[in-house]
Amino acid sequence: MAVYLFAGAAVSDFVTALAWYERLFGSPPSFFPHDTEAVWELAEHRSVFIVQRPEHAGHALHTVIVDDLDTLVAEVARRGLEPVRREAYPNGVRKITYVDPDGNEIAFGEVPR
Repeated sequence: MAVYLFAGAAVSDFVTALAWYERLFGSPPSFFPHDTEAVWELAEHRSVFIVQRPEHAGHALHTVIVDDLDTLVAEVARRGLEPVRREAYPNGVRKITYVDPDGNEIAFGEVPR
């Protein structure tokens, strides 16, 4: 079974959110489906998008698992964003959470090898 992921976050101000997510992901979007939606393909068939829908803004909770959390956090810091929360679980999993201007939580985690 093929697995595709298209995870979204509603935002209240598309222009502000677009700049914030470009800093978080370190690149412009992969494509724009329309004037108030932007999509970043993080890996093949695994995308995150933002869409201007003020009535739903601020309720997303996403976690992306990466293989080198420390490098990712350092790169994001160089682009001017700092996490709001750092967590470590008893099983060795670590999680770093960023919060966009609307309150959407975009976290990155690392599972021990």
